[in-house]
Amino acid sequence: MASRLIRIALILALVAGCSEQQPAAGPPLFNDVDVMFLQMGIAQIAEGDQVAELAEQRAGDVEVKKVATELRAQWREEDGTMRRWLLGWQQPLTADPEAGAHAGHGELHMLRPSDIGELRSDTRTFDRTAVSLLLGHLGNCVETSRMEESGGAYPPARTLAATVTTRRQSQIQRLLKFAAAGG
Repeated sequence: MASRLIRIALILALVAGCSEQQPAAGPPLFNDVDVMFLQMGIAQIAEGDQVAELAEQRAGDVEVKKVATELRAQWREEDGTMRRWLLGWQQPLTADPEAGAHAGHGELHMLRPSDIGELRSDTRTFDRTAVSLLLGHLGNCVETSRMEESGGAYPPARTLAATVTTRRQSQIQRLLKFAAAGG
């Protein structure tokens, strides 16, 4: 009886397999803007996390620590999604460092090692320095996300970009309040 059921299951599987239609070949679900957004996003997360980690550990202001902790959690999630998509598309995780590769949207925006070094050694104005670095960095993140929102082809990446824009703008507003208060 069991062998008869196995044969029936195999026949049904074969028939089902033969009747499945292959999806029609079409244009790729993503474009160069999607790839660049993800590659730049991964690089920006890695850079920004250096500042956020220090701010999370050393900031004297509770709100600065909260923003840093929030950023780090969101960046872990966003980084994982970005990496999965690029790997699934068989695209490199890093952007082409050549200047000409970024002609359509400007150079890669990067924190300098000296910026991180200055923050690490800052004992008197740490919060102000961290907020200043984060504000500039988060502004770059918004710029990259807007590039995706306007030119990307992959709907989930465009949705992620809109989410990133909203999140980073909110964090920028919170950090600007700190800066305006003379922090």
